[in-house]
Amino acid sequence: MTQLLNPNRRAKRVKISAKLGMILTSCLLASACTAASVPAGSPEHEANHSDVGNNDVVAQNKETQVLQQAKQIKDDLAAGNYEALTPYIHPVKGVRFSMYAYIHKDADKVFRREQFTTYLQQSRVKFTWGAKDGTGDLYITTLPNFLDHWVAAQQYDFKDATFNQFQGSGNSLNNLKEVYPNADFVEFYHSGKNPEYQGMDWRAMRLVFEEYQGKSYLVAIVNDQWTV
Repeated sequence: MTQLLNPNRRAKRVKISAKLGMILTSCLLASACTAASVPAGSPEHEANHSDVGNNDVVAQNKETQVLQQAKQIKDDLAAGNYEALTPYIHPVKGVRFSMYAYIHKDADKVFRREQFTTYLQQSRVKFTWGAKDGTGDLYITTLPNFLDHWVAAQQYDFKDATFNQFQGSGNSLNNLKEVYPNADFVEFYHSGKNPEYQGMDWRAMRLVFEEYQGKSYLVAIVNDQWTV
């Protein structure tokens, strides 16, 4: 049996629905007016934009700090003043040395601060740093000799350095960002000298930094060059 609606109840429901609609419309209009009522230059407006400005300043300060550290490290390496690097080395992770762009997490040599200092002094101790591209011959030498001849920081100029930007690119896979996803790096680039090689004798040195207790420290020195 079909149930008949009471006309009075029906009218009451229509009034309630209409009232709800008016309330919702008023709320939407009030929200829009509130958002539009914050004028440029007001404290609220400035507060919203100050966070963005502060973030930019922090990023610029960090970039400046890392670049300054990278320049000092490069200058010390170029001058053979290797022990001066020790305070820059990450206190927990130490510093890694990678012969090429592809970082071998399980094979690269990593030195903690005290080890780095020890093997600079014990200059006859040799290490296997990796295999040379092309020949596959193992590169075995001392820490000072590796810094002298493979890292070879004296060939780079600070004016060619870039922050978090790669310049050199060859056939070797570059996994720096995968191994150090939260790091910053400074790349020193040398475009090559011999015209016969058409730029294929380029070299790069990447100094990789990670933050620890509010300060950036050196966690890796990654060299790169053209590979076959």
